[in-house]
Amino acid sequence: MPFFFRLLSRMPLWLLHAAGWLLGWLYFWGSRGYRENFHANVAQSGLSWDACKGAIAQSGMMIAEFPRVWLGTTPPLRWEGLELVESAYAAGKGIVFLTPHMGCFELAARATAARFSPRYGDLTVLFRPGRRPAVDRLLESARAGAGLQTAPTNLAGVRQLLRALRAGRAVGLLPDQVPPGDMGVWSPFFGRPAYTMTLAARLALQSEAPLILAWGQRLPWGAGYVLRFSAMQKPATGDVEAAVAQINRAMEALIRQCPAQYLWSYPRYKNPVPHASASEADPLHAAP
Repeated sequence: MPFFFRLLSRMPLWLLHAAGWLLGWLYFWGSRGYRENFHANVAQSGLSWDACKGAIAQSGMMIAEFPRVWLGTTPPLRWEGLELVESAYAAGKGIVFLTPHMGCFELAARATAARFSPRYGDLTVLFRPGRRPAVDRLLESARAGAGLQTAPTNLAGVRQLLRALRAGRAVGLLPDQVPPGDMGVWSPFFGRPAYTMTLAARLALQSEAPLILAWGQRLPWGAGYVLRFSAMQKPATGDVEAAVAQINRAMEALIRQCPAQYLWSYPRYKNPVPHASASEADPLHAAP
């Protein structure tokens, strides 16, 4: 598999995206469960089908571009909101980057790390292993290069994120990722309760780090990407559930900006898997 990935990483971006376009539509029509979940999530959002249906092809493009993003040369990039990121890094209080399953979120992390880590230290991103150990090893090694460190979704990973923030470095999370049981709360997402991680909210409440919303918009015809950054207001109170709801609203606002690049197939409303160890419940309180 590594050889195949490296071969794909040398392909032009337009070709990878064309193959991904086809892959996305083939899978949509070939999998009834995938199609039904996609339709249900779009309907729940209240957005129009016309505004969201482009995400069928975009989901395939996301898969096809991974080898290029992980192992190839950096695609053409434009930055929007770069001055916000530069100012936050210079303040030395760390940064909490929040990114939904939208656009090329892998590139947003890699490009930010490559630009700022030589001066401000590595960017640490939360990483939840999948079900394929070989792929996980490849992803972890690719993500861990060029100024990126990965932190697992357990107590050790939480401590790693805290150490990074205390050292004035940046961390990155996908707050719309369904966490294991005992590591989240039920909070509205497009009007329906969704099990949502509390980690992002607790990091916001218990550190002085600013919150920055980040995502990588995919441009048409393989022309590259626009990395978009915007500030999110810090939670006004110390209430964790209120802060979680505020973060969910911020994710909704980002998705409404470009619904055709959100991963509508993601099972956002599923029940969480029970955590492997009850001792790791509420890990931010347990971490020194």
